[in-house]
Amino acid sequence: MLLSPFRHPAGWWRRVWRFTILDRYILKQFLGTYFLATLLFLAVIAMFDVTEKLDAFLTAPLKETLFDYFASFLPYFANQLSPLFVFISVIFFTSKLAGNSEIIAILASGVSYKRLLRPYMIGAAVLAAISFALSNYIIPPTNVDRIAYTNKYVKNKSVESGSNIQLMASPGNVVYINRFENSNKTAYRFSMDRFDDKTIRSRLTARTAVYDTTRQYHWRLTDYMIRNFDGMEENVTKGYSLDTIIPIDPKDFLISVNDQETLTTPQLTEYVEKQKMRGVANIKAFEIEREKRYASTAAAFILTLIGMSLSSRKVKGGMGINIGIGLALSFSYILFSTITSSLAINGLTTPFIAMEIPNVVYLTIGIFLFRRASR
Repeated sequence: MLLSPFRHPAGWWRRVWRFTILDRYILKQFLGTYFLATLLFLAVIAMFDVTEKLDAFLTAPLKETLFDYFASFLPYFANQLSPLFVFISVIFFTSKLAGNSEIIAILASGVSYKRLLRPYMIGAAVLAAISFALSNYIIPPTNVDRIAYTNKYVKNKSVESGSNIQLMASPGNVVYINRFENSNKTAYRFSMDRFDDKTIRSRLTARTAVYDTTRQYHWRLTDYMIRNFDGMEENVTKGYSLDTIIPIDPKDFLISVNDQETLTTPQLTEYVEKQKMRGVANIKAFEIEREKRYASTAAAFILTLIGMSLSSRKVKGGMGINIGIGLALSFSYILFSTITSSLAINGLTTPFIAMEIPNVVYLTIGIFLFRRASR
């Protein structure tokens, strides 16, 4: 008599999730091929990078080059190209299994095609978890040293000054800075207006405002004047020097290229919400970076599904055809993601939709290929 899984839930759970020799074999092939492919590609990338930045590497101290630059550069690129490495790994070792007729033997033994997918998804989950931890929490702090190194020895892309800066320091308090120099942390022709229900209540002006880097939001004003308005009356206070708290930081308005890569995901979320409140417009790169981190995690599962479906059958041309198709699809995925991100930058769609469009399109392709391959 057949036993119902509902009568024996523990036994049914063990049968469904039992880790078999087949699972361990495929998972070992998957992860082993992935890490080997990653090391090989990183070696090639490092060689080209050394060739491109040779003058900088000869100028900089070896310790800084190794620990400030390459210690961050290699994990950064490994994580950026992780979907590509996942796809290539699945295509390579699955084509090898198909070429040796191992997949035919597995299916002939009674294992369904859907069941064969399980160890692939387990491997994708392991790699997705690693990629998620790296991109969201581990790599961003190390990018600070890498970007500082390239700014110092390769090409300085940091923003060192700004003009005609206007932003909301806090609800109802609007700050205007005629010019800011990051070298001495000094704002020139500084003013802050306080509004209450669209009515101006006070205006603070100063010839200069110097940011104190040792204390958050601490500014020292010189030649200041405070004008308080009460209906038709005006009360004026003047002075030479004033230490005050103004909730803005130079990094809130001096936004450099790749600044978003130095923030962890919780920091990105906090920064984006704060900048939206302040009315800062050029934060699309930060929103796209946050959504890209989540989208790239899902890409591991999607590209694994496509790779397994494409390469699980033996073809006349051998694994070379499968690898070629795999490379074309993986590069097209990266290109498609770049195109959709530009749509978000131009305001044609939201960053979330822009980053998820490639996943939706390629998931549809993956489901179609899987159903076709399982027949």
